[in-house]
Amino acid sequence: MEEVPHASRETVEAVEGVHLTQLAVGEQMSVQHFHFEPGASVPEHSHPHEQVGFVASGTLTFTVDGEEYVVGSGDSYTIPGDEAHAARNEGEEPVSGIDVFSPPRANPDWRD
Repeated sequence: MEEVPHASRETVEAVEGVHLTQLAVGEQMSVQHFHFEPGASVPEHSHPHEQVGFVASGTLTFTVDGEEYVVGSGDSYTIPGDEAHAARNEGEEPVSGIDVFSPPRANPDWRD
């Protein structure tokens, strides 16, 4: 087992108002924490990793293939690898949650 203390991880403002923290990275998957300020958004992008997530608080609106999905506190979601998607916080409260990627996203481009 490898323990990953929270204090050892750096939080990065990937785009304005969107804060991401790379957490544990294993051989088959990786975990990151996300925090969206009100009005913040991640532009459309894709990656080869399957992405599953859980919204712990707030509400995110995803756009996938031109269709919108509203994912609220306590909800989870799955985005297949290579599927273009975007996300935004249209609410007045911050949104936070967890994403899991497989295969692992050990060095995401937002860390640069």
